[in-house]
Amino acid sequence: MTSPDAEEFETFFRDAEPRLRPALFAALGAERGREATAEAFAWAWETWPRCQQLENPIGYLFRVGQSKTRRRRLRLMPVAPSPEEPLVEPGLAGALKQLSDPQRVAVVLVHGFGWTLREVAELQSVRVTSVQTHVERGLKRLRAALEVTDNA
Repeated sequence: MTSPDAEEFETFFRDAEPRLRPALFAALGAERGREATAEAFAWAWETWPRCQQLENPIGYLFRVGQSKTRRRRLRLMPVAPSPEEPLVEPGLAGALKQLSDPQRVAVVLVHGFGWTLREVAELQSVRVTSVQTHVERGLKRLRAALEVTDNA
């Protein structure tokens, strides 16, 4: 039989994990993003009463995941796609590495995962206009790096 705390945590995990994992993948790359997600939820479980009181638990866990995996400080980007993953521009990973961390997170979450500007702003505890600026500048740098021209 599970405890009420365990049941509450399981509900929280089911709701929060699909939002936290893509954010950490966008910020840290696939390998470190997986590790950061696990570390963040381990911290949440260990400190569950405290975590329940947080105003923005996903934003806080985003930072916990980053800090718990900081020891490697590698900026890993996605590895070759597996057969079930959609194909992407071969130069995209290298171009994404050239973006600043805030630009990369904003572009990947907004255009890769369909997050709204407000959702990214809440995650990063910044204004929506800051996220919009990161997206615009990040897309401009990506287009330049990938030599994409606008034919409109």
